[in-house]
Amino acid sequence: MDRALLPRLIPPGETLGTISEIAAMETGIPAGLPLVAAAADKACEVIGSGSLDPSIGCLSYGTTATINVTNKKYVEAIPLLPPYPSAVPGYHTIEVQIYRGFWMVSWFKREFGLQEQQEAAERGLEAEALFEKLVQDIPPGSMGLVLQPYWSPGLKLPGPEAKGAIIGFGDVHTRAHLYRSILEGLGYALREGKERIEKRTKIPITTLRVSGGGSQSRSAMQLTADIFGLPTAKSHIYETSGLGAAIDTAVGLGLHSDFEAAIKAMTHVGEVFEPNMKNHSIYNELYRDIYKKMYKRLKPFYKRIREITGYPK
Repeated sequence: MDRALLPRLIPPGETLGTISEIAAMETGIPAGLPLVAAAADKACEVIGSGSLDPSIGCLSYGTTATINVTNKKYVEAIPLLPPYPSAVPGYHTIEVQIYRGFWMVSWFKREFGLQEQQEAAERGLEAEALFEKLVQDIPPGSMGLVLQPYWSPGLKLPGPEAKGAIIGFGDVHTRAHLYRSILEGLGYALREGKERIEKRTKIPITTLRVSGGGSQSRSAMQLTADIFGLPTAKSHIYETSGLGAAIDTAVGLGLHSDFEAAIKAMTHVGEVFEPNMKNHSIYNELYRDIYKKMYKRLKPFYKRIREITGYPK
């Protein structure tokens, strides 16, 4: 590749330039304002959650659910899938993604949440606020309903042939059990990602930070703490990606001397959810004895489904 064809790379926290007069006219952003380099959305989320320590796992409960850690070393959590550059120069963001993440809450709302949508419209609420009651009335483990959230196949995790699965249905189950099993399935998948990262880095993850829209659900936060068996904190704001970009900007403009000082000053831990160890014991057995064995046993069926129906392409 001819280097002359490539753009010049600017590290996070350094100035790209200033807003031109033409750009100011088009956007309303003041001319001459410095434009500082930041990073990818998830990389900004991680530092916006307050983590430069590989022992802190950062969960993102957004459309794509992820677990990340920041590490100075280049480590591939999944072989041949490189870590992302961190929003801090010299660091890497090691990530495992669940592609359909909290999109599945939107899917549930669209397919099964008409009652909550109608009630929410009448009361001036978000339908998701009413889903909280659905979760609270269902015991941990969803009475044996176990969901694997592979509604969209991955490149290597789980694999291109993967499809979503729900097992354990019985006549006791309702759509409320289904909704809780979605949240639990995402928790199981992210815990599996945590174990992959720990295996590769040799560093145990001892605390969790959660950001994204899903972190606004107290039920999701508590069952996450219970599934992982770890203290799980939400950041003081859930839009930590914007905060991470602001940290890069603050360092770039000299408002803070370095990234460590900026992260310490600009990020704060919000509410902390301690694990209920009785619930953790239930989740541990379901995770180890059921969830982790599902994909391997269903994989041949996924391949055969693709051969028979052509889906997914």
